[in-house]
Amino acid sequence: MASIRGCTPWRQKMADMLNISKKSDSCFVNFSRLQQITDIQAEIYQKNLEIELLRLEKDTEDVVHPYFLAQKCHTLQSMNNHLEVVLKEKRSLRQRLLKPMCQENLPIEAVYHRYMVHLLELAVTFIERLENHLETIRNIPHVDANLKKMSMALAKMDILVTETEELAENILKWREQQEEVSSSIPKIIAEENFLHNCDVIISPLPFTSKVSVQTINTK
Repeated sequence: MASIRGCTPWRQKMADMLNISKKSDSCFVNFSRLQQITDIQAEIYQKNLEIELLRLEKDTEDVVHPYFLAQKCHTLQSMNNHLEVVLKEKRSLRQRLLKPMCQENLPIEAVYHRYMVHLLELAVTFIERLENHLETIRNIPHVDANLKKMSMALAKMDILVTETEELAENILKWREQQEEVSSSIPKIIAEENFLHNCDVIISPLPFTSKVSVQTINTK
């Protein structure tokens, strides 16, 4: 009995240890989940950084991309070569600038010939229209006076238009009157002819009567 009683506390301790181990299993599970969440968050942060870098590369590809950089380097190199040639020929260029440019041909590279043709066309067009442009610039201070003159001329034109309309109406009325007169002239002529014929027929009657009276008296 003593041995059995001595064993019961040990069994109780073992049961407590087993319960603690079960509880520790749940703690380990939560810890593993927390570790997974931390790893996922770190991966998301890494992906966001990669996306941001790709966006930055897209926005600055004309500055950072090797193709564009090569083009810019080539352009800069050509400009540098041109400046070196200018510096080497500085004295001759200065002497040529001091001399008047008359009946001289300037050498131009073949690449720029089409641009020079277009430039010459623009220059010719500008020279042709230069006088008109200068006249326009000269007339700018007189714009207000010209506008007043134009308004006065428009008012006079309105008056002339109204007078012309009245004159046209009078002409139309005169034409109608003339047509009426011309249409009544044949009637008047016919009436005059009729009256004239009547006078011719009636006029011999008194003469015959006088003759008859004279014959009677003689008798």
